[in-house]
Order: sequence, then C-alpha cells, then structure tokens
Amino acid sequence: MDVELRQLRCLVAIVDEGTFTDAAIALGVSQAAVSRTLASLERALGARLLRRTSREVTPTATGLRVVAHARRVLGEVDDLVREATSGHAVLRIGYAWSAIGRHTPTFQRRWAQQHPGTDLHLIRVNSATAGLAEGACELAVVRNPLDDRRFDGAIIGLERRMCALSAEDPLAARRSLRLADLSDRVLLIDRRTGTTTPELWPPGSRPATEETHDVDDWLTVISSGRCVGMTAESTAHQYPRPGIVYRPVRDAEPIAVRLTWWKDDPHPATQAAIELLTELYRGD
Repeated sequence: MDVELRQLRCLVAIVDEGTFTDAAIALGVSQAAVSRTLASLERALGARLLRRTSREVTPTATGLRVVAHARRVLGEVDDLVREATSGHAVLRIGYAWSAIGRHTPTFQRRWAQQHPGTDLHLIRVNSATAGLAEGACELAVVRNPLDDRRFDGAIIGLERRMCALSAEDPLAARRSLRLADLSDRVLLIDRRTGTTTPELWPPGSRPATEETHDVDDWLTVISSGRCVGMTAESTAHQYPRPGIVYRPVRDAEPIAVRLTWWKDDPHPATQAAIELLTELYRGD
C-alpha cells in the first residue's frame, strides 16, 4: 500500500474547500488532477472516502477517519520541515532524573533572556543517554560517562553525593554521613541511569541492593524506611518530599555533570548551553 502526502493534502483540501473546483484552486492544480489524485488514494486504501453530488462533497464514515489521520500526519510533516529549515529554533535538553537541580529555573530564565530566538525545552527520559539516542533531544544532561563514540560531551560541573533516607531513620538526625554508615543498609539503585553502585564501597563492606527504574518509585520506597538511596545533589533540590531527608556523604567522590550531544550533528546552540551551565555551576 503506497499512500503519498500529495494524496492526503488533496483529500483534506477537498473536504476543507467543499468542492473539487475550489480544492484545485487552493492546490494550484487542475480539477482533473484533483479527481485523479483522490481516485488513486481510494484505490490505495481500498475504500470510498467521499460522497459527491451535484451540490456538495461529503466524507464517508471511512473518509472522516482518514481525514482525521491525514490532518495529524500533515501537521507532523509540517513541524518536521519547519524544524529542519528554521535554523534550529528549538533546543531540547534531555535528562534522566533531575536536570540540573537548583540551577534549573535560573538556567531557563537566563536562556530565555540571552537566546530569545531559540526555545528551550527540558525533557525527562529515563534512559542511559537521557533521550539522546532515542531522538528525543539534541543535548542531554548525564551523570555517567557514555562509552559510545557517536557522542561527544563536556563536563559542566560537579555535584556532591547525597544520601536519601526516611525522616524517621536514626541517621536523619545527623548533619552528614559517611559511606561506612550505610554499609548495613539496603541501597535502592537504578542501574540504567543511576550514579551509585555497590562498588562505591570497599570490598567486604558493600551494602545489599534493590533495583528501581523511576525516581518516583525510588522516593516512595525510601520514604517507607525499607531502603536508602544515594544520589546527586541535584535530586535533593528537584525532588524535595515530605518524609524524606537528604544528607551529604562526606567521603564519597563528587559526581561529574556532563552535557552530551551527537558528535556528527551538534546543535548550533551547544556551545552557548555549555558556557551558561558551566557559569552556573562555577557560582556554587
């Protein structure tokens, strides 16, 4: 089955204009070309799409459904063309859990002021590349280095490691913790996008683990007191929750925050994003 965009445009034009003659004028073709295009679409779909009388043209039941789908397809194609030819008027930045923490609102405000011609969209995608490999974004904030030659990246800042635990936990009364304080606890981790693994502890004193794949589930389990979590400082800023406290872990190495992009197709605003984010982290 071969359905072409010109056929869908023809069908929508007939319905919108009301007659074959007016559709031909709107499309800049002959009335005979409109009739042939519609007929070829009906043959391809194996269904009658329009009822034609001496006074009007109306869609059949099948035609109504096809027109609705055609409008969506044509709209998406228009968006695709507009994005490809507009000089990258939109910048999508993906992140897995917590974007850039407390810097997130400041980054958004300053970006809008400094780059009014490029709309900034932050998108949460819980994958190892934060949506970059999936095509959901042009840049991605990641806290684990990507071992993939297709991508390039730059470190924009460092974040402390924080322990997330129930407010009822005895350790919650402390101002800070050490790794040894957590050795006998159950650590809740996300192996796909998380920044913490048992290897952070010395052999012989590593905590038991359970796995999760979503930040909301992670928070819910931790609030119950059954597990504790280890995360980047940005999570504490972006996900405050009643019943959960975050405490810095003094002897845990900080986490490098990276901005990553496709090596062979960087967005024109990549360098501007690196500079602004680096400036925000340097102000810590």
